[in-house]
Amino acid sequence: MIRLARPTDLPLLPAIEASAATLFAGTAMAHVVDGATTPAKALAAGLEARSLWVAAAPQPCGFLLAAATAGWLHIQELSVARDAQGQGLGAALLHAAITAAPALGCARLSLTTDRWLAWNAPFYARHGFAEVAAHDPALPEWLAGLPAHAAAGGLDPARRCIMVRSA
Repeated sequence: MIRLARPTDLPLLPAIEASAATLFAGTAMAHVVDGATTPAKALAAGLEARSLWVAAAPQPCGFLLAAATAGWLHIQELSVARDAQGQGLGAALLHAAITAAPALGCARLSLTTDRWLAWNAPFYARHGFAEVAAHDPALPEWLAGLPAHAAAGGLDPARRCIMVRSA
């Protein structure tokens, strides 16, 4: 079941994200396995903005955090615990965000991700997202600057891409 997050869900989400990150072991993104999880402040902001969804069966085993910015719903994190992967929960969480975008005042959705790992850009492409160059004049400055910000944080800029779709 996909639903909006509740305050009692927040303490459970870092463990879900850490579990999901173990999928990156042995890849070019292996450094995220032991990396920091989404800050509690960001999760709380998503809860308050009604842009944080959980997959609960019955306890949360996945979540999607997004933020509405100037007509864009930007997906900040999508994580499904390793033992719950392969059941369509990531797709269901993504569908919840896509469906909710208009009610949040957003006509477009965006995200940044790894362009080559099968469960990253190819997954989003199957759900209607298309890669857009960071220098595309149609992108707002805050979105166009995200790959450079990620590179400053240690991510390989050649692997990062911006993806967008209409709501």
